[in-house]
Amino acid sequence: MAVSPQTMNQPVRARTAPAVPLEFQDPHQSVRIFGFWLFLATDMLLFGCLFSMYLVVRTHTDGGPTAHDLFDMTGFGAETLLLLTSSFTGGLATLSMREGRRRALAAWLLVTALLGMAFVGLEVREFIDYAHMGATWQRSAFLSAFFTLVGTHGSHVSLGILWMLTTLYQVLRRGINAVTARKVFIVNLYWHFLDVVWVFIFTVVYLSGMVM
Repeated sequence: MAVSPQTMNQPVRARTAPAVPLEFQDPHQSVRIFGFWLFLATDMLLFGCLFSMYLVVRTHTDGGPTAHDLFDMTGFGAETLLLLTSSFTGGLATLSMREGRRRALAAWLLVTALLGMAFVGLEVREFIDYAHMGATWQRSAFLSAFFTLVGTHGSHVSLGILWMLTTLYQVLRRGINAVTARKVFIVNLYWHFLDVVWVFIFTVVYLSGMVM
């Protein structure tokens, strides 16, 4: 029985490996992505030190406000919702980038940045409220460690927002290519890392502080 050319090609297509994502197709871009993973490893060490410091001194309040006195579930719950939602929209941005949809990519990057801005706004408002209650950075070792840890994360988020807006501008100007794809991938990788760090802050700092 004769076999048509289309039939002969079907097994070949079935065995074809998935295409390599655009950001990894250029070896130079792949090396830069690997270098960014190394940067995240060093940043992880930084946050590990800050968490360790906080766990050691979190009970050293010197008669000042404690975590149970300060923390409000509504406030840090809203911050968590905003940041986790932004992680989801950041993932949609990466997906749109790999599908070659520039407008969708730009829209999701903008939404992610706006959610990040809302998070930073709530965190600044939280710090101001604590200051009005007399819970300032120099009041106790607990508060020093708290503001250092949470503030360092907040500064990383602020940097990530500026970075994301810069990447958005480059995507709108140059389109989706190997270079902009690598930048979109890296900025979202950085953003997901900050979300993971926040999950630990949410658990170790806020939830445990309310329980204690």
